[in-house]
Amino acid sequence: MKILDKYILRKFIGTFIYAISLISVIIIVFDISEKIDAFLRWHVSLKSIVFDYYVNFVPYLVNLFSPLFTFIAVVFFTSRMTARSEIISILSGGISFRRLLVPYMMGAAMIASLSLFLNHVVIPNANKTRIRFEDMYVRSQYYNLSTNIHKQIQPGVFIYLHNYDVVRNLGVKFALERVDKQEVRYKLMSETIMWDSVKHDWKIYNYFTRKILPGGKEIISSGMQKDSALGFDPSDFKEKLTDVEAMDYKELNQYIAQQRLEGSNNVKYFEVEKYKRTAFPFATFILTLIGFALSSRKVRGGTGLHLGVGLLVAFSFIIFMQVSTTFAEGGFISPLVSVWIPNGIYGVIAFFMIRSASGISGFSLAGLLRPFVRKK
Repeated sequence: MKILDKYILRKFIGTFIYAISLISVIIIVFDISEKIDAFLRWHVSLKSIVFDYYVNFVPYLVNLFSPLFTFIAVVFFTSRMTARSEIISILSGGISFRRLLVPYMMGAAMIASLSLFLNHVVIPNANKTRIRFEDMYVRSQYYNLSTNIHKQIQPGVFIYLHNYDVVRNLGVKFALERVDKQEVRYKLMSETIMWDSVKHDWKIYNYFTRKILPGGKEIISSGMQKDSALGFDPSDFKEKLTDVEAMDYKELNQYIAQQRLEGSNNVKYFEVEKYKRTAFPFATFILTLIGFALSSRKVRGGTGLHLGVGLLVAFSFIIFMQVSTTFAEGGFISPLVSVWIPNGIYGVIAFFMIRSASGISGFSLAGLLRPFVRKK
């Protein structure tokens, strides 16, 4: 690296670390004030609060805000360099606009690599401890907001519930079907079912069964109550969407396959989470380019105007990301497409902003990448 690269990279990474540390401290202070009553009520030890919760909470915070504060860091230190005419001096000294982007892209690559590592390796493991702590001391562990629940619990075995109460472990309007070669061989219908935590089976009330034998003969029975092991337990009806945050890439793929087999309504949500773990870090490069394009030219208003416009662009990107993923979770577009659409659109915007800021009419993508390609 040249002296210029080290100078800009030091400013880039230093400003990023300072900004992300400051916002992390502020968020932690507010989080403590919000949860202090729960900590005192459950008599949680200081060691557990620090090492089980906040030590595992910090990587989640850093990764969550890394693209935004990468952008803020770029705008802040670049606009200060512009105000002191350092950018003009660098360009006047024979450094091309493309070459000036090299340390910026190096810094973005370092932060994006860290984000990828956190997303796929560190955070899922850290979240296991963090979420377990929150479940124990902060919030209710499980909930179920679904009605008309359909699940395939085993190949060829389907169940239906109108709704399920996770507090009382009570299901209403239950049905179970066993299908063989697209023909129903057994059907159980019941007004209510309730989990017996002592016997670890289900109590079935006001039931009706129909069994179809190979010859076509039917055996029909009914009754007021019976106990039966139905091949599933209450945890199958307890939705806990935060569990996905504690799964690494392999576990998440296996869970998605299982949810798809069961016919879960939340498969799109889990797929969005999987693709977002890779797509979100790449936003670092795009926001770095946009931040540099905004702040590399002197304007009236200086750093304040740069930061104001920059934050507007950054928040529009985040809102666009949330809207596109919402469409995916609703089943309107593919989760993969929805996650990468913001990167694609703002990537094009970044390219034209850099082209405009450079003042070079022949600025192209190949030219932009040329400084990063080693000459033979």
